[in-house]
Amino acid sequence: MSPEVIRRLAQLRQEFYTLFSKAMEEPVKIVNRNSYASNLSMASWIDNQARFNYIYIYAHTAPDELVPDRPLTLRLSVNKGGDFMAPTWQKRGSQELNRSWHFELILLPEEILDFLPWIVHLIKSYNQGADLLIPEPPYPLVHQLAKGMGLQNAQTYDASNRLAQPLYPVARKEECLSAFPKQQYR
Repeated sequence: MSPEVIRRLAQLRQEFYTLFSKAMEEPVKIVNRNSYASNLSMASWIDNQARFNYIYIYAHTAPDELVPDRPLTLRLSVNKGGDFMAPTWQKRGSQELNRSWHFELILLPEEILDFLPWIVHLIKSYNQGADLLIPEPPYPLVHQLAKGMGLQNAQTYDASNRLAQPLYPVARKEECLSAFPKQQYR
């Protein structure tokens, strides 16, 4: 990732985590770490069953020197990918990792703050263990919520479409064939 993309991602994380902390209306701890050291920045909280929950935001795809036209898409993960933290958190006290549910959302940077109230509502619904009515997401999802809150992975339509676009122009068959010398095959 370019330094500009790294700064943009750090700014989005910080803004989202700060607003998330206020919206959760319970203590949320924000930890900022160097994402290149495999220690991602995160926001964490303890639910009403004394389980440790966490949310990460990181680049799903990002432009770099080799592929500068690659789109920046984000992955928002709730309670997923934290198994590497289990020994650390089990030593700290009685909290255990919440392994009862997880959720991942791939979205565009310009969509993330609009998803904040929806994510908070989704988390609170899972925390209460109730099959509450989840409101419509602010942007259409490729996978809609199933009854019983069975959704674990989703993408926004715009992120899905941007990821599906070819990075390089598609060459015509004649252009591809002209790159090879004509040979006679017997």
